[in-house]
Amino acid sequence: MTMNLLVLVLAATLTEQQRAEHALNRLAFGPRPGDVERVMKIGVDRWIDQQLHPERIADRDFPSISDPVISPRPQQDDEDAKRARRKEARRVIEELSSQRIIRAAESERQLNEVMVDFWMNHFNVFAGKGLDRFLVASYERDTIRPRIWGSFEDLLLATAKSPAMLFYLDNAQNGARGSINENYAREIMELHTLGVDGGYTQKDVTELARVLTGWSINRPTEGRMNFVFRPRMHDGNAKTVLGVKLPAGGGIEEGERMIRFLARQPSTAHHIATKLAQRLVSDDPPKALVDRVAKRFLETKGDLRATVAAVIDSPEFWSASNYRAKMKSPFEYTISAVRAVNGSVDNAMPLARELRRIGQPLYFAQPPTGYSDASEAWNNSGALLDRINFAIALTSGKMPGVRIADKLPTDAAQVIGGPEFQKQ
Repeated sequence: MTMNLLVLVLAATLTEQQRAEHALNRLAFGPRPGDVERVMKIGVDRWIDQQLHPERIADRDFPSISDPVISPRPQQDDEDAKRARRKEARRVIEELSSQRIIRAAESERQLNEVMVDFWMNHFNVFAGKGLDRFLVASYERDTIRPRIWGSFEDLLLATAKSPAMLFYLDNAQNGARGSINENYAREIMELHTLGVDGGYTQKDVTELARVLTGWSINRPTEGRMNFVFRPRMHDGNAKTVLGVKLPAGGGIEEGERMIRFLARQPSTAHHIATKLAQRLVSDDPPKALVDRVAKRFLETKGDLRATVAAVIDSPEFWSASNYRAKMKSPFEYTISAVRAVNGSVDNAMPLARELRRIGQPLYFAQPPTGYSDASEAWNNSGALLDRINFAIALTSGKMPGVRIADKLPTDAAQVIGGPEFQKQ
């Protein structure tokens, strides 16, 4: 049986309307009024192809956050400088959160925003840690967003050199002249590439940390913060990581070599395929699906557009058993609710505060795992009550910052707060 025929067989129980709804819930932040009919008219497959090429979709201009002013750490007794620094940090997070919410709610490039959310979690940094409250803006704008449809290898290397990641996982302090810091070396293998069962040992972690000594950032007093390689901090002795022998005398190139090596490994392909399938298909994706997507990842040298397309083209994605089977995260829920009532976001900060109350403040996932894509992480009675209260405020016109143009049915709050709307 060919793959296309298998897709049709497994999706046979989904009507064309259900296919459109499924695509809009998994590959977008839910439908706006009329979207299901519009996608059916275009053709579900054609709409998906458009979404896989966001650069071809006409979209409104969204403002980009201005670079933060990163001042040196104030002296202990300089209260004015401390206040100014806190104010600037608050501005950065508020602007960044607002733009993220507005893009998710109003951009025509919906799959692009879904994938930004996915990769910001995969390569999570915590904005509550020191300088990262300033650095996360450039991290999303300059590191993540431009690379989510390119090669995984390039995305991985860009995150490795990002000041936000270097500061968050302490590699900026990783130097041969002091104690070796293994935080980033461990997380790049466990979370970003190979996975926890990827075949590496503690010895590999230590050796990779030695490889990455000297990968640091400049100081705030030097202007905008950038990646720098500090040869004097680098361990120039011979090393062996995952069987790869690196002779003495190496510099930055050995770190770049190992990061590219990690990006190309079969374990990495399997790990990325699993996570994408968990986000787009089911919390416990079938092995056959993961194996096929991992194969496509390796065949295309980590082409992320081709890899995402392999998930979407799979029979498992279109299986009736996965229709409305995943719990929406708070971010997905709030944005899909705004879209469902055809809301326009004039001021996103009240929505950002709702996300914090419901349990998913943007940019503030503290562990390097980021926010979970598994339903069980969000399915508890307290969180569900918060969602219902949000739905009531939204549909009654009492959510500040959101304009609802159309008159809603009287039971709209019940629908958006109900169990079926919680799922995608």
